[in-house]
Amino acid sequence: MDQLTVPTPLVPAEAPRGVMAKLGALPMATRMKLGIGVAALAAVVVAVSLWANQGDWKVLFVNLPDKDAGAVVAQLSALNVPYRHGEGGQALLVPADRLHEVRMKLATAGLPKSVVAGNELLDNPRLGQTDRQERVMMQRALEGELVRTISKLDGVEEARVHLGLPNQNGFFREQQKPSASVMLTLHPGRSLDRAQVAGIVHLVSSSVPELNPKAVSVLDQRGGLLSGPGEDAAKSLDEQQLRYVGQIEDSYLKRVREIVEPVVGRDNLRATVTADIDFSQSEATSEQYRPNQGDQPAAVRSQQTLESTQPGQAAPSGVPGAATNQPPQPAQAPINGASAPLQPAQMGAAGGGARRENVTNFEVDKTVKVTRNATGAIKRINAAVVVNHRTTTDAKGKTSTVPLPQEELDKLTALVQEAIGFNKERGDSVKVINAPFKVEAPVEPEAVPLWKQPWAQDLMRAAGVPLALALVALGLIFGVIRPAVNQALAPPPPPPEEAKSEVTALDAVVDDAQELPGADGQNQLPALEAPKEDAKLEAARKLARENPTAVANIVRDWVTGEA
Repeated sequence: MDQLTVPTPLVPAEAPRGVMAKLGALPMATRMKLGIGVAALAAVVVAVSLWANQGDWKVLFVNLPDKDAGAVVAQLSALNVPYRHGEGGQALLVPADRLHEVRMKLATAGLPKSVVAGNELLDNPRLGQTDRQERVMMQRALEGELVRTISKLDGVEEARVHLGLPNQNGFFREQQKPSASVMLTLHPGRSLDRAQVAGIVHLVSSSVPELNPKAVSVLDQRGGLLSGPGEDAAKSLDEQQLRYVGQIEDSYLKRVREIVEPVVGRDNLRATVTADIDFSQSEATSEQYRPNQGDQPAAVRSQQTLESTQPGQAAPSGVPGAATNQPPQPAQAPINGASAPLQPAQMGAAGGGARRENVTNFEVDKTVKVTRNATGAIKRINAAVVVNHRTTTDAKGKTSTVPLPQEELDKLTALVQEAIGFNKERGDSVKVINAPFKVEAPVEPEAVPLWKQPWAQDLMRAAGVPLALALVALGLIFGVIRPAVNQALAPPPPPPEEAKSEVTALDAVVDDAQELPGADGQNQLPALEAPKEDAKLEAARKLARENPTAVANIVRDWVTGEA
């Protein structure tokens, strides 16, 4: 009888107990995926931390020349200061927390060199400096300070100042007067009015001694002359005149609205006021003459005295002294009337052949009157007012518009006339009419998608980088790292059912029943499909079913090793 060969039960190898041992037991492809996932996740974490630590960036310099920009970048690299370019490479950005520190360090190094220097040029005088060099240094310092001041004005982007300071000599009549030129670069779309240009001219002329404002020329970046020598002073008043006319018209228009709007409503009134202002100047001079009469003493214009004597005239006599040396007193004789007769003492002193002539010219009164008319006088005022039709609602709720009665329009006209100070002799005109207003449907703003909203774009721009990094990290965690970790931490597979016990294995081999009861007769094991083997195995099974005692003896002989 052929011996039956019972297959040796498969006993699984002992599973690794440590985590590292479990990871080492994984297939090579799984371990490679796990390593790549961990490395990528670490890179994402580092990128997020670096992006979070960037902070805010501030502009250090804008529109630097290439030479100065290269020197500044080299100095930033030497100082280990991170930087980057913005606005198409025109701006140089540094971290906001180091902005002031970097600027002070660059200023210490003298960068950028294109920055206009002012009075700091005089801080370190050089030894052996000549008088000419000193004058040039003073001129450069003055030009730099003027450039700094003018660049602070609203609308001025950049400025350059050129001063012409001639050498002074000891001859005052031969000294040349200084002059100045100012070149302005304005911001795009900006312009300067006459008042601002006049302010720049006054600033430059006041900063340079003996500089006449007419000797200051101001140009823009297009080469247009904003102010130059010989500018007419009357033309500079055009801006003030227009501003004055606008103020007058706005004042009258405000009065009209304040008096009429409470009656007809704010949206039912349109008004305009035009003022004719006279800015002409006139001056009149008159001279008046009147005779020199009255109780007041007359003013002597000139006096002439002529005296002649015959031969044998008595010699001069008298006591010498102060009274003798005094000039003669003016005659106290009226213009009209007989002269006073000579006294006897005078006649005796003069002698029989004496002759005296006295001519006195008196001033004639003159009155000069100069009259100047005030400028900005109102010549005429025109007011035009349009009032909308009145809106009424009937009992059925239907809305309609009706014109205002003529009596009410007359009242509104009277109100407007009183508001503007109507003067018929001056030629003022006031016109109030009633007309229906055209009501236009309100234009609804175009709906802008949410993703095109500025705040949404700013939010996406700010949160785009961290959100993308977070999505990459989640994909690595759940797509690469988690499956590998789950595979490493999975419990070992349970041992095969046929290796549990020798009896179970024998029952499975002989396949004597479809249901194999357990030790307690309750647990049922699933039926196992009988293996398809050769005829010898079928014969052995048949023998075991028919004669189990013989089969048991055979198995016992195998175990004990007996033949």
